[in-house]
Amino acid sequence: MRLRVPLILLMVAGMGLVSCSSDGGSNDDGRNEAPGLEGRPDRPTDTTDDNTSTFALDVDTASYTYAARQIRDGNRPDPRLIRPEEFINSFEYRYPQPKSDGFTITVDGARQPGESSDTRLVRVGLKTRSEDGEERTDAALTFVIDVSGSMAERGRLDLVQDALHHLVDQLRPSDSVAIVAFNDRAEVLREMTRASDKGRLHGAIDDLEAGGSTNLGEGLVAGYELARDSFRAQATNRVILLSDGLANTGTTDADTLLRRIRAEADKEISLLGVGVGSQYGDKLMERLADRGDGFVVYISERQQARDLFVRRLPANLSVRAYDAKAQVVFDASNVESYRLVGYENRQLRDNEFRDDRVDGGEVGPGHSVTALYVVRLRARADGRVAQVKVRWLDPKTQEASEQFETIDTTDLTGELAHADRGLRLCYTAAFFAESLRGKESPPLRELERTSPDPGLADLIREASRLT
Repeated sequence: MRLRVPLILLMVAGMGLVSCSSDGGSNDDGRNEAPGLEGRPDRPTDTTDDNTSTFALDVDTASYTYAARQIRDGNRPDPRLIRPEEFINSFEYRYPQPKSDGFTITVDGARQPGESSDTRLVRVGLKTRSEDGEERTDAALTFVIDVSGSMAERGRLDLVQDALHHLVDQLRPSDSVAIVAFNDRAEVLREMTRASDKGRLHGAIDDLEAGGSTNLGEGLVAGYELARDSFRAQATNRVILLSDGLANTGTTDADTLLRRIRAEADKEISLLGVGVGSQYGDKLMERLADRGDGFVVYISERQQARDLFVRRLPANLSVRAYDAKAQVVFDASNVESYRLVGYENRQLRDNEFRDDRVDGGEVGPGHSVTALYVVRLRARADGRVAQVKVRWLDPKTQEASEQFETIDTTDLTGELAHADRGLRLCYTAAFFAESLRGKESPPLRELERTSPDPGLADLIREASRLT
């Protein structure tokens, strides 16, 4: 679900903010890193130590759209909430679709601008087959809606209500909707109801009113219990949490919440998190979605909300792949080191790639997932650079499948300026995110030309070529 915000406008607006202090915001520091993977995200890995990179696929985009909201409001986004993979995956790259289930794998690359002749960019793109409205199965949607006092702010509950009204009018008569509201406590406003009964659903949406504290845990557990009690076989069952993520009463820890709902979900009920609000509990929402076999998006404008709920959600209710993982095996004889940009909290141990007990990512129809590596080749490298593998479980049979693709040194000889537009956009989005993280001083290292990272002025020039 791509909620597009013009990249170059954000860069120009953000140019005067990068040296400012970050704008607070709630932050749950819980992470999903496997033990031993907590190293610096910007430090390359030597292939003599480990030539394999493994991570769970991720289609979240909330980090980018929330950063866009902060920049437009004149604030520098909290660097802790910047996830480069979500900046990268906020844009469409026009990868070819597979003709059947599974993924297409697109691997390309180029020389990194301003770097030594041995440094390359390698992009990995994965794409599932889309589906039309006639193909998708019916949906059973349980909306869990935050009606705490903080949701009274303009652009929160009113945005949610407007979008839900429009969604109800777009669903099939055979789809069904349930509504749970929560503040200090959870309340079922509407049991699972066929979408053909629009009057009752619109009435329940109109009854939403903000007030009280935020017992997100009770709301989420009540939503999953209702979804389980109303489970429809042969349908797509999904819980959709709409909140600013600022839990302040009851259970507020993501791991505790997830343990409580895990038995209810059991991979048959996936979670979509929809974040709203200028102050937003990004980390909590992200962890809930990642561990709840789903994904999270962020909305701040009415048109964004309608686009998500009216056009994109109905077309993406089904699931193409469960527990999807990627593994990139670099040829140590040709590759000296590599660095994956982002995905720190989605990394897995290499032996977990084929361990189907380990969670991966949920990928829907027509979704693409992109990863960018910075690779340093050995002197006189010639031949294979890497093999890219993707593994996933079939949503219906739970059987595992794999595909693979390779890339050679001959595929990486071109200059970025002459590369595919998607690769240039990926590069620009990734390093804009890293600049917002302010990894070292000065924040963008614009004058430190020995740095492997481009300055913001360089990125703005590249973005201007893409418009």
